[in-house]
Amino acid sequence: MTGPQIAQKAPFKVDVEAGKSYFWCACGRSRKQPFCDGSHKGSEFSPIKYDATLAKAVFFCGCKHSHKAPLCDGTHSKL
Repeated sequence: MTGPQIAQKAPFKVDVEAGKSYFWCACGRSRKQPFCDGSHKGSEFSPIKYDATLAKAVFFCGCKHSHKAPLCDGTHSKL
């Protein structure tokens, strides 16, 4: 098993809509970061679903190593 590709060493700030589902890219290969575009196919990675309950700004992990995926936990500062 290889680790995910680092998309960027900072979180992605996204204004989410209440009631909408988002699929976070876990592999780091998507061209639609921070969201999945299917680039993980054939790998051990799968997108992680995030259900927005409130309309607000959310910080999705960009380094793909967060322990609180799909949200940023600051792990990127240690890479």
